[in-house]
Amino acid sequence: MSDASPASARQAPPAIDTTVSHVARIWNHWLGGKDNYEVDRRVGDEITSILPDVPRLARASRALLGRAVRYLVTEAGIRQFLDVGTGLPTADNTHEIAQRLAPESRIVYVDNDPLVLAHARALLTSTPEGATAYLDADLRDPDTILAEAARTLDLDRPVALLLMGIMEFVTDDEEAYGIVRRLMDPLPSGSHLVLYDGTNVVHGERSDRIVEVWNASGNAPLVLRSPERIAAFFDGLELVEPGVVACNRWRPDPAPDGEPEEEVDAFCGVGRKP
Repeated sequence: MSDASPASARQAPPAIDTTVSHVARIWNHWLGGKDNYEVDRRVGDEITSILPDVPRLARASRALLGRAVRYLVTEAGIRQFLDVGTGLPTADNTHEIAQRLAPESRIVYVDNDPLVLAHARALLTSTPEGATAYLDADLRDPDTILAEAARTLDLDRPVALLLMGIMEFVTDDEEAYGIVRRLMDPLPSGSHLVLYDGTNVVHGERSDRIVEVWNASGNAPLVLRSPERIAAFFDGLELVEPGVVACNRWRPDPAPDGEPEEEVDAFCGVGRKP
């Protein structure tokens, strides 16, 4: 049975505006999904025309989620996950990966996107041994996130906090670092942070150009960060090897031809709280 948060259960049916593009639907388009509209495809395709590598970045970030969750379950012994900014459900969501390896795993998804809320039922599935819940909350309200997550998770035991491509929408560095600290500080020793953010170190001006298109599209504005600024999110944590690297270079599965892929313009890391 799933363990739905009362906060999400109280929400009225969300209103979905199909005339304005939206981040979750654009990413769904890049991943080959069907939960998107013409306006999303138009913006997504405009960005892809500037930088054809973007769909590969989307796939690489999704693959990173799988590898990171597998590491956390099988090597770090994590059984609790707080996935903030989860986006639309696709194949191999966090709870599916974790519970396939450890059925007792407990997962809380957090998002404040109306379309994601409409699809929450697809997320709210679980093994009988574990639990999966969905929380409609804002990244900028860590106190509410932690209080509501505690209905499903035991915050006295290690938790993996997943911030996958979400901190780039908090454009001020100090605010962004503060949010991560406020989410991590109450978590006990042995908890982990998994985070990736977009960069422009691979494609330079073309990556900068797609940010201009994105920020003019009506979506929440985003900012690209250097690998050094991304590494600052892990201050005070023990970085897991290989440290802060391109998403497709973090413990990659063997390439069929033995040659590593070109780096994508998004860097990530996994850190353990001492």
